[in-house]
Amino acid sequence: MKQRSAPSADPASGGKSSFARTAATLSLFVMGLGQWYNKQYIKGLFFFLIYIVGLMYTFVMFPRNIRGLITLGDKAAGFGKNAQGLTVLLPGDHSIFLMIYGLVALITFLIFLFIWYLNVRDAHRNGLLRNERKSVPGFAQSIRGLQEKSFPYLLLTLPGLGVLFFTILPIIFMILIAFTNYSAPNHIPQKNLVDWVGFGTFSNLLVYSQWAYTFWNVLAWTIVWAIVATVTCYFGGIFVAMLIQQKGIRLKGMWRTIFIIPYAIPQFISLLIMKNLFNSQLGPINQYFRLLGLEGLPWLIHPFWAKVTIVAVNMWIGVPVSMVLVLGILTAIPKDLYEAAEVDGASAFQKFRNITMPYVLFATAPLLIMQFAGNINNFNVIYLLTKGDPKTGEYAFAGTTDLLVTWLYKLTLDNQIYNIASAVGILIFIFIASFSIYNFRRTRSFKEEDILQ
Repeated sequence: MKQRSAPSADPASGGKSSFARTAATLSLFVMGLGQWYNKQYIKGLFFFLIYIVGLMYTFVMFPRNIRGLITLGDKAAGFGKNAQGLTVLLPGDHSIFLMIYGLVALITFLIFLFIWYLNVRDAHRNGLLRNERKSVPGFAQSIRGLQEKSFPYLLLTLPGLGVLFFTILPIIFMILIAFTNYSAPNHIPQKNLVDWVGFGTFSNLLVYSQWAYTFWNVLAWTIVWAIVATVTCYFGGIFVAMLIQQKGIRLKGMWRTIFIIPYAIPQFISLLIMKNLFNSQLGPINQYFRLLGLEGLPWLIHPFWAKVTIVAVNMWIGVPVSMVLVLGILTAIPKDLYEAAEVDGASAFQKFRNITMPYVLFATAPLLIMQFAGNINNFNVIYLLTKGDPKTGEYAFAGTTDLLVTWLYKLTLDNQIYNIASAVGILIFIFIASFSIYNFRRTRSFKEEDILQ
């Protein structure tokens, strides 16, 4: 007895995948045609309207905005004759606006292409249903299916667009500024025109100029500051926590409260108080020195003493944070380990080195890396205490205690040198991201994450 072969989905089409292929091809050329081919007329109309609007934007607005992004404008503001023959001020092109419009146009075009891809995929999927001789869902059924299967994506659409236009777009804009000559006094606001300069800004910032001299010196102090501030606060917190946890220490709760008060007070208030306390002329600290017959120190006006003062004040603020973290870790260390070490005759230092410190480092290594990265961008302590001063004529718009982040602040808000500031911001990001990722991957807590799970 001969077996009959299974009939194809569409004998006239000559292939099982003909519906899917045809629908996808039609939607690839014109959005909505594949849906109409699959007899989904309302959905097809929806995609077709998006297609018409997208094409109008692509051929009318998109080329002009992209041209503005490439050229940054070429028509300067100036006086000219209007239609009535009167002399008026003609606005001309504005390079910054053209850059923003171009970025918005580029992102909008990418969104349009993504919707086009979704249109082709939808047509192909429904074509596969027709190949299998299944009914194609109607418009109401498609809406219900979208709510059931893709509800999380629907909720994330609006926040995703917000992140795209209000986070990613400004970041790209900031990056592009670094490749222009947008700065004062080179940039004349009346003309509103800037030019692309390629890597010229980075060349000025890194190689043989006053900008380079300032950058490398500020970078060196930033790294020294980050290391010293992180180490002092971290080990200071460990030291205070271990003192409080010692046997025989009474009123532990009171001591914890006293040490946490500097962190509980807003930094804006506490740092301004510290600035007045360390005032070289009228500050209470120097007045006490004079009462004792000693000469006051130039706490905030001498480069060396200003840096010492900043580190000391940062310890006063940062030690409580490490103390609280370490106190929680110390209570979780098994007491049996210390008892066994005492039986073996281990000293207090040996117990600290072989038991306490490995536990603390394992739990706090990622946080230690985050503290280092945070100290690189520790704007509050530097700016509220010294504003980057004392000033020096050797640096370009920077003082001897400026970090890269406070220098960037001065370059933008005080001096409008946006291209250099943008390049500094890019270099800060590259340094912090590279350091953090490299060290996170080398910590034991990261390597043993899979084992703990």
